[in-house]
Amino acid sequence: MDQHATSDYSGALHEHLVDSPALQGNPLGDPSRRPLVVYTPPGYDDDPARRYPSVYVIQGYTGQISMWWNYTPFKEPYPLVVDRWVATGDIAPCIVVYVDAWTRYGGSQYVDSIGTGNYHTYLCDDIVPFVDTHYRTLVNAANRGIQGKSSGGFGAMITPMLRPDLFGGLATHAGDTLYELCYGNEFGKATRLLRNWDGSPKRWWDDFTSRPAFTNPADMTLLGLYGVAACFSPDDQGQPVLPFDTTSGRILDDVWARWLEWDPVRMVDRYADASRGLRVIWVDAGRSDEYFLDLGAQAFVDELRKHGIDDVHFELFEGTHGGIDYRYPRSLAFLAEHLQPS
Repeated sequence: MDQHATSDYSGALHEHLVDSPALQGNPLGDPSRRPLVVYTPPGYDDDPARRYPSVYVIQGYTGQISMWWNYTPFKEPYPLVVDRWVATGDIAPCIVVYVDAWTRYGGSQYVDSIGTGNYHTYLCDDIVPFVDTHYRTLVNAANRGIQGKSSGGFGAMITPMLRPDLFGGLATHAGDTLYELCYGNEFGKATRLLRNWDGSPKRWWDDFTSRPAFTNPADMTLLGLYGVAACFSPDDQGQPVLPFDTTSGRILDDVWARWLEWDPVRMVDRYADASRGLRVIWVDAGRSDEYFLDLGAQAFVDELRKHGIDDVHFELFEGTHGGIDYRYPRSLAFLAEHLQPS
């Protein structure tokens, strides 16, 4: 059975391949033609005059669009849960857009970078107009939201700050933030691991790409930092530069400052006006998140409140970084309710 078989849905899934001008000629040679899956709710075809709010769903690091339809024991894939909740009225009718932003390094952080490509522009200027052209969306920012977890949660936090003209709501689950804890806590560990490659991240990368992935215990830690460095701190040739000395672990202040420019906690001050204009904000994280993203979530919310943005749905729940997929439909229901036309 096709993983996207519409016979399993009360609504419908629509698969596309979208040619992205923003990704043409990207430095990693990744495809500029990207898969896109759009969900339309039950009854969409019955009333050709009705328009709907839209929510864009983006993935965490190493996530690929097809993974939304993976089955794990005792769990339904998220798109099936969405359809069931919409059909039962637990989620208000909306258009849900599943976006692909995979790169050779495993992710894009949804930013424009000479190290990976123009993924922020791709999302905002290629994907959003495509959806608005082909589907009956409500085209105002007040009726458009974005949702994600981890790196996807980071993308969900920063995209409405950067493009308040497009997005009026966000939901972030354990989004990357408060970088001194989220990333900085990994620097010493990564430095020790790099001893096996003489302190050279490039040698590790060349080794990683020459063998089956994740066959060395160092791979997951180093991939995350190396890939994010490609997004936040590439050199003039687009090569990733880590924000610490790879033999001693000492912070490289100039490179680290480039990472901190992308810390959502710190971004709130620069984008306070854009954040004030958001119609709906959902923030949550597990209390035992391994990357301290519960503390990052608290710091993000505190910063919003410091700037007078008090209307935030904020939850800390019992959990770690993984196994929190059940949070997605809850925040989607919250977004869909608040993004409806007034």
